[in-house]
Amino acid sequence: MSTGRPLKSVDYEVFGRVQGVCFRMYTEDEARKIGVVGWVKNTSKGTVTGQVQGPEEKVNSMKSWLSKVGSPSSRIDRTNFSNEKTISKLEYSSFNIRY
Repeated sequence: MSTGRPLKSVDYEVFGRVQGVCFRMYTEDEARKIGVVGWVKNTSKGTVTGQVQGPEEKVNSMKSWLSKVGSPSSRIDRTNFSNEKTISKLEYSSFNIRY
């Protein structure tokens, strides 16, 4: 997949009511729909964390979804993004839930 467009990687952590509300499953579905790769998992402190990689505009779509939409019964208080960088190639072949 060399589109000539820069690939981005970003880490995220979502705060709010995001566990026990199918947040990871919806995140996986949305990432696959948008066409980004990476992972998502629950943390022991009640947040959801992960990484997204893909073309910049797709990563931006996913960042917006992680900030504003989430799963239907979730409540997102805030989403922190960190380590945003340009990468030369994707480090994952798909988007998966980690346990």
